[in-house]
Amino acid sequence: KYILLQHPISITALSSISPLGKTPESIWYNYLNASHCFTEKDGVLVATFPKALKVDIEDLRQSNSKYRALDHSVLYAIFSARNAIKSAGWKATDNFGINIGSSRGATALFETYHEEFLKNNKAETLSSPTTTLGNISSWVAHDLQTQGPEISHSITCSTALHAMLNGIAWINSGMCDKFLVGGSEAPLTAFTIAQMQALKIYAKCDVSLSAVETLYPNQALNLNKTENSMILGEGAAMACLESGTTKNALAQIVGIGYATEILEHNASLSTNAICFQRSMRMA
Repeated sequence: KYILLQHPISITALSSISPLGKTPESIWYNYLNASHCFTEKDGVLVATFPKALKVDIEDLRQSNSKYRALDHSVLYAIFSARNAIKSAGWKATDNFGINIGSSRGATALFETYHEEFLKNNKAETLSSPTTTLGNISSWVAHDLQTQGPEISHSITCSTALHAMLNGIAWINSGMCDKFLVGGSEAPLTAFTIAQMQALKIYAKCDVSLSAVETLYPNQALNLNKTENSMILGEGAAMACLESGTTKNALAQIVGIGYATEILEHNASLSTNAICFQRSMRMA
C-alpha cells in the first residue's frame, strides 16, 4: 500500500529554535561541536535554550500585552513561525493554512493555574483559553494575521510529522495551496519530568558517569547501555509547504507513509519498530 501524491509538494522554508540555537549557522556549529547542550536543573538533566534565545523569547512576550499571558509553547511557535514565513516570502494575504501540534501543550501555564486553583479554589479567567491545545495554531494565526484554516493536535512523539501529513492532505485535496506545519514543546516543568521518571525512562544525573557518558549523557546511540537515558528539551520547528514545484524549494515531498504501533503496554514500541518499517515502505 502506498500513497501517490497528485503533485509534488515543495518545502520552501524551514525554521527551528532549540538548545542548538535559532539560525542554520548556529545549529550546524552545535552539531559539529563535540560537547552537549544539556544542563542540570533541580537535580536532573534538561536541554534548554541558550541565553540569547531566551532573551529573544522574553522580548516577544513583552512586545504585546496579550502575549504576556501565553505559555512558552505558544511563544516558541510564534517566534519560529515568523522566521519560517519570512524565509519563504509568504504574506498574510496568501491565506495559507496552519497546523501546529504539541505533545504536552501549555504545560507550565496549566500547572501554574492548577496550583492557584488548589490554593484559592478559583480558576483564573484565562485558564481555559490559554491552555487549550488549539491556542497554539490560533495564536500563530492571530500573530501572522492569516485567514486560512488553523488546526492543532497531539500525537505524542509523531505530532509535528502528522502536522506535515495533514498539510499534505489539505494541499492534495485542492482546498489550500500552502500550509505552515510544525510542532512546539515547552515541557521543562517539575511535574512533567516527574512523569518521565515514573515511567523509568529519564536519564539519571550521576557524577560517577564515565568520561564518554559525561560528554554525551543521553547516550542515544549507545545500543549497549544498561539504563534509559532520555532527556527532555524544549523548542519549536516549522516548515512551509507549497503545491507543485517551486524555484525556491529546499526539497520536494513526492511520497508519504504512516502507520500505527499496536501497544503492548503503556510505553511500548515493538522490538523491530514495525510501525516505522511500514511507514517507510509506504513512502
